[in-house]
Amino acid sequence: MRASKSRVVLWNVGLVLVFVSRSTFGQAPPGSALPPAATGPTTATGVRAEALRLMEDAETKLTKLAQAIPAEKYSWRPAKDVRSVSEVFLHVAGGNFGIPRRLGTDPPADFNPQGFDKSTADKTKVVDLLKRSFAHAKQAVTKLTDADIEKTGEWFGGRKATYREMMFFLAVHQHEHLGQSIAYARMIGITPPWTEEQQKQQKMQQQKSKS
Repeated sequence: MRASKSRVVLWNVGLVLVFVSRSTFGQAPPGSALPPAATGPTTATGVRAEALRLMEDAETKLTKLAQAIPAEKYSWRPAKDVRSVSEVFLHVAGGNFGIPRRLGTDPPADFNPQGFDKSTADKTKVVDLLKRSFAHAKQAVTKLTDADIEKTGEWFGGRKATYREMMFFLAVHQHEHLGQSIAYARMIGITPPWTEEQQKQQKMQQQKSKS
């Protein structure tokens, strides 16, 4: 019976993901050794700039969503054996800290990938780690040269991958779990902030057209 309920819940999550995936892209809103949070736009050209734009879109939306979800909902999960709200955010952060190692940028000295996504459910700490992880990931991409992106390194599954593929995998990983986080938010009654702002603007335009 529990397994059946879990399948129903996960099926509902899938439906929400399909619903929100259309708004995931293209609607961007107008004491620790961990690196500091980013304070301004990164600079890069070519394919690196393209990867960074995707990463910055995910960063903006994930951060806004993390801030919009109430602290008491950070331990919520749609089923017993799936990640909670905080664990999804920290999973993204863990990827941002760990994956750049393959691009030649080591993670912070105090980053421990083992159990990282379960290390805290405190909203303030989770949001801070999320911001700092994006700063780390973007720095790793920004410092690459055009020649670097043609290099190859060890990748998952025991194969080789170019640094270009690794860069875009970072962005794909971030957006994959952005979609998951949007689904979670919808299930607990939270409208993504950028969607809420867009709806407000549309309502104002409709009111103006009637006046």
